[in-house]
Amino acid sequence: MPLPSQTRRDFLQQAGLLSASMLAARMGLAVGRKTNPVILLRSGWQIENIGDVAHTPGFLALMETYLPGARAIFWPHYAVLPQSEIDMLRLRFPRLQIVRGKIVDGKPDNPELEKAFAEADLFVHNSGPAMIGWAEAEAFKKLTGKPFGVFGVTYGLYGKQERATLPKADFIYFRDSVSLALAKQDGITAPIMAFGPDAAFATDVVNREAAARYLKANNLKPGKFVVCIPKQRHTPSWLHKAKNRPIDPDRQARNEAMKEHDHAPMREAIIAIVRQTDCKVLIGHEDETELPIGKEWLLDKLPDDVKKGVVWRSEPWLLEEALGIYRQSAGYFGHEQHTPIMCIGSGIPAILGRWEEQSSKGFMWKDIGLSDWLFDFDREEDIRRYVPTVLAMVQKPQEAKAYARQAQTLVQRNQKDGFQTVINTLNKAPKQG
Repeated sequence: MPLPSQTRRDFLQQAGLLSASMLAARMGLAVGRKTNPVILLRSGWQIENIGDVAHTPGFLALMETYLPGARAIFWPHYAVLPQSEIDMLRLRFPRLQIVRGKIVDGKPDNPELEKAFAEADLFVHNSGPAMIGWAEAEAFKKLTGKPFGVFGVTYGLYGKQERATLPKADFIYFRDSVSLALAKQDGITAPIMAFGPDAAFATDVVNREAAARYLKANNLKPGKFVVCIPKQRHTPSWLHKAKNRPIDPDRQARNEAMKEHDHAPMREAIIAIVRQTDCKVLIGHEDETELPIGKEWLLDKLPDDVKKGVVWRSEPWLLEEALGIYRQSAGYFGHEQHTPIMCIGSGIPAILGRWEEQSSKGFMWKDIGLSDWLFDFDREEDIRRYVPTVLAMVQKPQEAKAYARQAQTLVQRNQKDGFQTVINTLNKAPKQG
């Protein structure tokens, strides 16, 4: 099992036992080939959700572990990239280069992006809800003749475009087995097609100071609180400030119709935890639109005696503070999907709820051995076992942590295999210059 990247980086810097080239060689990067490759990373699908923000540092942390001599060029998809995210990435990854631009008429629209195309040995489409960057991958392949790969996506959102582009990839890792099976059913073939966990499992950007301040201010003791996050059936993207989209009345009506059905079991779990254990509950959020519903749909409807054991996060948090808090918790339960990913990546128990409006992403919980912690809220039999399972996670912390760590180990092994494929692809890539 690889060391956590922060520990590993400090170890290498202080002890100096292995050079980057020696580490790369151990992972299979052939001697005599370029040992400082450049990867152009297409990532950063949106900023409104800290789970989406986590994709990029997750992949970069994996690069640091398995390709320590490599250089990353981050090419964000979303037009908006706040300074706070730039600062976070550059603090954690000082060598990171960030380029902006679009593909216009099949070509980069500025010299900086043209240079990135020329320098990169490999284009990697990072984890996400689909192959969002299919056009950029096509342009890179056509203009440079160099390979591209896909690292941990769900399949099916873009249909025709994905079916046309994915077969041109040198490798495709799907983040859930349902996506892999569907792609095969659709006749998609590539040299390597396999299950590969979301890069966000490896995210390790943590602001320990901010997390400690928040816990102290709210009387939350490490290991004595759990995090829960509500979610609407359809993310109300029309409320995302930077997107400026019109309201979708049908989706809004569905959200309203299902809010009690989907969140009453969460409230029951909160009540059970507060009344039957010595743990508190922290109501958080991933997406900025979830902040108010945590209060309206959960906190405000709790009995008064239970509210005393509940903290509602009343202001937005950055990824690095949130992850610092998750790592101090006894576990997670809720309907968001990247907070549990980050929790399991840190060895923290995490119970996941899903429903038909979501993609197949949630089925990765079965793929990493966490079937007992996956709940389909369209199945009443699953809802009936929800509260007892959440309560057991809190009451039996050692068993819960062992279950989480088994999944963490499986994820790490799969991601190591995925990076062996990245290395093998780089070995076969055309030499530069």
